[in-house]
Amino acid sequence: MACSAHLLSQSLYQSHRSSPASSRHLWFQARPAAAACPAARSSSSARGRRSLSVRAAASAEDGRRQVELTYDAQAKFNQLADQIDQDIGITRLNLFSPCKINVFLRITGKRPDGFHDLASLFHVVSLGDTIKFSLSPSKSKDRLSTNVAGVPVDESNLIIKALELYRKKTGTDKHFWIHLDKKVPTGAGLGGGSSNAATALWAANQFSGGIASEKDLQEWSGEIGSDIPFFFSRGAAYCTGRGEIVQDIPDLLPINLPMVLIKPPQACSTAEVYKRLRLDQTSQADPLALLKEITQNGISQDVCINDLEPPAFEVLRSLKMLKKRIIASNRGDYSAVFMSGSGSTIVGIGSPDPPAFVYDDDDYKDVFVSEACFLTREENEWYREPISSNAAFSKEDLPSEVAPVVD
Repeated sequence: MACSAHLLSQSLYQSHRSSPASSRHLWFQARPAAAACPAARSSSSARGRRSLSVRAAASAEDGRRQVELTYDAQAKFNQLADQIDQDIGITRLNLFSPCKINVFLRITGKRPDGFHDLASLFHVVSLGDTIKFSLSPSKSKDRLSTNVAGVPVDESNLIIKALELYRKKTGTDKHFWIHLDKKVPTGAGLGGGSSNAATALWAANQFSGGIASEKDLQEWSGEIGSDIPFFFSRGAAYCTGRGEIVQDIPDLLPINLPMVLIKPPQACSTAEVYKRLRLDQTSQADPLALLKEITQNGISQDVCINDLEPPAFEVLRSLKMLKKRIIASNRGDYSAVFMSGSGSTIVGIGSPDPPAFVYDDDDYKDVFVSEACFLTREENEWYREPISSNAAFSKEDLPSEVAPVVD
């Protein structure tokens, strides 16, 4: 047929993809022609999404063919939307920023640079912050806000440091407005700030089209924090060196294994904890043997060793009492009770519920409590917040009808 169909132009400025009902059918009759529009057919067949299709039916009476042109508005809208996304790129991004626990933490020596060598099993857990990123019209400054008083919003915040590091490494010039919705307590040994920094690096890379690899981001992040590289693992890793040497351990622990995180209002200063650390009094357990035991038999009290507990208990004596009371009140709910990182969070593995004294004793009315579970991620995807919500409360948050339970 001769290719002489005229298609009406249409406005394609629409915020949502169109529905299949928007396809249009144009009918006309055309006489046979030697060159039956091969260009139109080859162009249509070469594309994964067709906006125009042709169907012909022969008529024996008059030698004509009846041709149906189907104009698929949905495909056209989708093509345009994809092109706009490609041209403009991301302008806003909300990401989950989960924290971590140290299932075991061995301190194996002191380095010439003043840091300590460690060997630890890190695992991401489901408690986390939410960070909202928006492109800023400014080409000179990032702007950070947060919902928690006392969290720095200047260049000392690891989020700002991470964004500046990304620009330095890639030569990009994008700056951001960032809002940090903080749920992970500070000074808790949960790596909340390190996670925020890793999330910021991931976000900056998404805004720039993924020009850096995950390996690049992991290596760069070690320049601003020892724990940050871990978050570029899949969620579970054996970490050595200062913590920046990360070995992924896939499918190590069931992600549905519940736990409770309990943190007193007082924080532990990491510097003060390390200052009181005495290497001659640390555990002699082989960290690789601990890892093997967990891999084969799961978590138990014997393998959850933390060499920073004794100095942390010196810094914060009430923390030692908290751990003792949790263990003493344990009626088989927890397979292990231990401190994470340099404190001051105590972890109970096996149950999402805190012991009853946390509800009843006025000495613990201001503790932070959250249920959690292990969390992992897929390659080239960031961590996602589980659908079930995490509890985070102090005594004042409890309903009045909760009855006291005697230990």
